[in-house]
Amino acid sequence: MHDPNWKGINRRLVKDEAGQSSVKLRLLCGQVLQELLGQGMDYEKVQKLTADARFELGDVKATVAVLSFILSSAAKHSVDGESLSSELQQLGLPKEHAASLCRCYEEKQSPLQEYLRACSLRVNRLAGTGWRVDYIMSSSLLRSVEEPMVHLRLEVAAAPEAPAQPVALSLSADKFQVLLAELKQAQTLMSSLG
Repeated sequence: MHDPNWKGINRRLVKDEAGQSSVKLRLLCGQVLQELLGQGMDYEKVQKLTADARFELGDVKATVAVLSFILSSAAKHSVDGESLSSELQQLGLPKEHAASLCRCYEEKQSPLQEYLRACSLRVNRLAGTGWRVDYIMSSSLLRSVEEPMVHLRLEVAAAPEAPAQPVALSLSADKFQVLLAELKQAQTLMSSLG
């Protein structure tokens, strides 16, 4: 967590200490955690929380980004609240602000870790498939081809709620056999992992 930009980040977090109290920082962390947990952020609330500090739009975005980075990185690396607080204080964040941020983090640490784990290493979802085999007996270029072509159509969704996008593939019989063998190996491996 030692980044050369921490001094600038710290200034953004406590730009106007009188206006941006540790209570407001905690509420802001709550909004950021909602976003990290996939529940969405109330942008009007964020603007109200930062209005007293006279944050410009860029300052608000930077603050949200910094808090998101701090909270998600701490959760990904299983950092406990006490260690996070100590680290933030070493980087120059006032003790009451660090304590406020860490209380909020500790309340949501487990659900955040579970959510990040569920979202990581996710492959696209296969929503549907279709196939057809063409057997080409000859062509205008060659007298005799006699080779089957496998045409696959996969419906792939990047996220559970996202619409499926079609992906078309055309494979020779040899390439299809290789694909089939690799899919069987992957299936065996996944079964053995349990």
